[in-house]
Amino acid sequence: MIAFDHVTYTYEGQEQPSLRGCSFTVEPGELILLTGESGCGKTTIIKLINGLLQHGRDGTLEGTVTVNGREVSQVPLWELAQTVGSVFQNPKSQFFNLDTTSEVLFGLESRGASHQEMEQALSSAARVCGVGPLLDRNIFALSGGEKQRIACASAWAMGPEVFVLDEPSSNLDGEGIRLLRDILRRLKAAGKTVLVAEHRLWYAADLADRVFYLREGQLERIYTGGEF
Repeated sequence: MIAFDHVTYTYEGQEQPSLRGCSFTVEPGELILLTGESGCGKTTIIKLINGLLQHGRDGTLEGTVTVNGREVSQVPLWELAQTVGSVFQNPKSQFFNLDTTSEVLFGLESRGASHQEMEQALSSAARVCGVGPLLDRNIFALSGGEKQRIACASAWAMGPEVFVLDEPSSNLDGEGIRLLRDILRRLKAAGKTVLVAEHRLWYAADLADRVFYLREGQLERIYTGGEF
């Protein structure tokens, strides 16, 4: 499903790489936690999987990153978004609309989906991500946790097989984290492949199949969920 083969990535203007000689594979349906101190490389991994770094052209990549057997750098972002759904640390940075329903359906509408397909996707997203009561509302009147769930629903509506989440709990309170955990559990139950970069681990540790511990840009150790 996902493979990193001796991947080194250096951001433009930096002398030292943020990721060094990183190799691993992720199997379909796995939930992976990426953890380590700030600056260890976990967000870089997320942005290499969803293609933001390869297509941003503001750094140097060595090695290969593949998703579903295709090298990410060779797949247009619009096409990759149908395979990899992204949820960022600050969800409002990925919003395009003022109302929640339009936001959830934005990706499908952009690719010309039928009304029937959008209705089915909206219903499914409401069920999986618990956003039914949040639909048809001003997106900027929502709490941080509510915005995060809308971001998750927007990603789900596109029907990707892979989900990457970059520190999704960082701006959430206890109830928001509990609801985020429910979404992760449903993604896992649906057979989706999920990678979560996190500092807070308690809410998702028992859901993880494996935990990747990074230090100073290197993948130092891989734990099974039980070992961790």
